[in-house]
Amino acid sequence: MAPTPSERLAARTLELVDVPSESRDEGALAGFVLGALEAGGVAVRDAGDTCVLAGVLERRERPLVLLAGHLDTVPEQGNRPGRVAGGAVHGLGAADMKGSLAVMLELALAGAGGGGGAVDLGYVFFGREELPVAESALTPLLEREAGLLGADLVAMMEPTAGAVQAGCLGNVNATWTFRGRSGHSARPWLADNAVHRAGAGIAALAALGPLAHEFAGLTFTEVVSVTRVAGGIAQNVVPDVATAHVNYRYPPGMAAPDAQARLRGWCEPYGELHVDSDAPSAPVAADHPLVRSLVKAGGLAVEAKQAWTPVAEFAAHGLPAINLGPGDPAMAHTREERVDIAALVGVYELLAGWAG
Repeated sequence: MAPTPSERLAARTLELVDVPSESRDEGALAGFVLGALEAGGVAVRDAGDTCVLAGVLERRERPLVLLAGHLDTVPEQGNRPGRVAGGAVHGLGAADMKGSLAVMLELALAGAGGGGGAVDLGYVFFGREELPVAESALTPLLEREAGLLGADLVAMMEPTAGAVQAGCLGNVNATWTFRGRSGHSARPWLADNAVHRAGAGIAALAALGPLAHEFAGLTFTEVVSVTRVAGGIAQNVVPDVATAHVNYRYPPGMAAPDAQARLRGWCEPYGELHVDSDAPSAPVAADHPLVRSLVKAGGLAVEAKQAWTPVAEFAAHGLPAINLGPGDPAMAHTREERVDIAALVGVYELLAGWAG
């Protein structure tokens, strides 16, 4: 008896979870994807630099929709190998985004969007998404694969719990340096404690809280967080330098220079700020006719994407893009990461039916 869609998608997701693919180590998974598609008779090719392309890759008579997925995961947390239990596939990357990769593979193997339907489907697999955008394999891929730029829409299959999540936040990473004067901890009044300076700055930043912004009818939340702190050389020395890592997420509609100026205004009264990277936000494509068609076909919710995703890279190359995937965003990057099998089936059937 042939496996059911649930069994097939669960097995494929588990298979992918068990292939290690932490960022910069995606080669084995890229090879696995290439081999699985070749064995299934799918038109596929190695596009270099941990990228694999399959399906329809140039605009023809019908609209061309690219389904895109990143191969890499964050580092493992004792959650590989994976397992199937309680109606879900558990393990590293299950939600972000090996469940989506499984959906893409099974759609391609089933011939979805291969011709004769409402839209053509192309499949884009790439690496290094979990790193700063300057290291992503996607932007160089788009620069060397001109045919992809003729697509009408991209569905980036990030975890969205089956909703359409439009746009994305900009993402700034910065180093915040606090300077004081070293001295003996028995006579701190003769020194200037850089860690204390850091504490005052971090407390002021934390007091800002989340800030809501409406853009194109959706609400995005501007947030800033200190994610690492370091300082001090010994237990009896007042430190003269302390550093903090700052992560700042800003909404669509705010230009990158304005976002950086805003962050500097908050941080520089307390210490020096160096912007290490800035991945700009992405516009909202919820009103695109193909997006409206997809939303109607699935009765989908339309939400703001409260994260940065590669829709911004696609948008920078003139491609309208949305986020849509079976994973739950709350599960991404957690030790307990999992994806519900019913969600895998739901997104698979939606895309297969919509492609026609």
